[in-house]
Amino acid sequence: MILRRLGLGAAFASAAAVLVVSQAAPDDDPLGERTGGATTVFADGRNAFSFPAANLPDDERTRFVIGNSFFRRNWVEAPSSTSARDGLGPHFIARSCGGCHVQDGRGAPPDFRNGLSEPPVALLMRLSVPGVNEHGGPVPEPVYGDQLNNAAVQGVRPEAQIDMRYTPVHGRFADGAPYTLQKPAYILRDHAYGPMRKDMMMSPRIAPQVIGVGLLEAIPEREILANAERQARDGGPIRGVPNRVWDAPSQRTMLGRFGWKANVATLAHQTAGAFAGDIGITSSHFPDEACTQSQTDCRDAPRGAKGEGPEIDDETFANVVFYQAVLAPPARRKPNDAQVLRGQKIFQDAQCAVCHRPSYTTAEGPFPRLTSSVLSGQRIWPYTDLLLHDMGEGLADGRPDFLANGRQWKTPPLWGVGLIRDVNGHQRLLHDGRARGVLEAILWHGGEAQASRDRVLKLSREDREALVKFVESL
Repeated sequence: MILRRLGLGAAFASAAAVLVVSQAAPDDDPLGERTGGATTVFADGRNAFSFPAANLPDDERTRFVIGNSFFRRNWVEAPSSTSARDGLGPHFIARSCGGCHVQDGRGAPPDFRNGLSEPPVALLMRLSVPGVNEHGGPVPEPVYGDQLNNAAVQGVRPEAQIDMRYTPVHGRFADGAPYTLQKPAYILRDHAYGPMRKDMMMSPRIAPQVIGVGLLEAIPEREILANAERQARDGGPIRGVPNRVWDAPSQRTMLGRFGWKANVATLAHQTAGAFAGDIGITSSHFPDEACTQSQTDCRDAPRGAKGEGPEIDDETFANVVFYQAVLAPPARRKPNDAQVLRGQKIFQDAQCAVCHRPSYTTAEGPFPRLTSSVLSGQRIWPYTDLLLHDMGEGLADGRPDFLANGRQWKTPPLWGVGLIRDVNGHQRLLHDGRARGVLEAILWHGGEAQASRDRVLKLSREDREALVKFVESL
């Protein structure tokens, strides 16, 4: 447990920590304590999500540090004295990647109880209208584009603001214990460019933790497709399906595995899309500012990099992708604890592991130059099938995204869930952060997962606590 007693800087150089993790063979880890195989770090606390892979060689750790700098530090408005970090906006949500993924962790919805106390930096609102584009994806709202940006540089109007309210949803467990869920509703106001189309569809998204994304990208496609085939063959209500999406870096349709609807295929596309949409930074993959024809102030605003090319160059972009790819998932906590083991059996008995498949062995990612070879051949424990599932009307957003319909969501990985409170000071879960912990997240499950939810409703208080304890150990 060396890294649990070291600071962030020490993690980069701790050869002993690498040795401790990498000596173990995959078959020696039946409980999945080393969530990322030899990449795993034994860490907790505020920096638990911010360590590089434990087996990363020294030369690649230097690249990790460079990528970290551009991931965390703010971009500035153009023109500025530096062309390396200018070009923010014109419209944006955050000034850096780390503005949404604080400490490489999970965002939370803003607190609207006493008025807007903070800008909804980590809350992204997707927008579209009926139809599909040339690649089979959503059609952007014609005036406001494919997402709402509530901030802007000087001389440019923010697109709109978001108000949010919760309606309580009450229920009881079979033993009579009450519970209350929060159902969110969103209202857009102060539209800067006129009304939106009446058939506009809107979907909120919270920024997830970034750990292990390079390992998820290295899961062989055949394994994900085998998940769908196995579920269909079993004949039960759980029947996940893959999404097929357009990938800008490779210029082809690929299997989706990132985003809340598996609407992104590669980490490179995810990063380039976030730079363009969330920060307003153009790249060679998304070279145009996200300004619609109606947004003349946006189109007339100064461009970064002296207006001579993409605002983030290819080398810097590659380093930011690499940084995310090699962020290590932390090891499980107390996997042999009696209550945790009891919860694990309940998890399996309730069929949760059908969607949240525990383990895979990684291969090679789609862009070897953007990742590290040390991620290959690792037995990992992310607890996801990376498939789309109908989660019922309670979670439906009514907005299609490539092959995903308005009731389908991708199974999110569970590794690190128990450390979100340490890293980010909250435990807001699900795609919009409505759930205030593991148990509430389970109680929102419907559709294909209705039977699993119903089984949890019948559990005793002790068994419910054991189930939560298991999930929080991951």
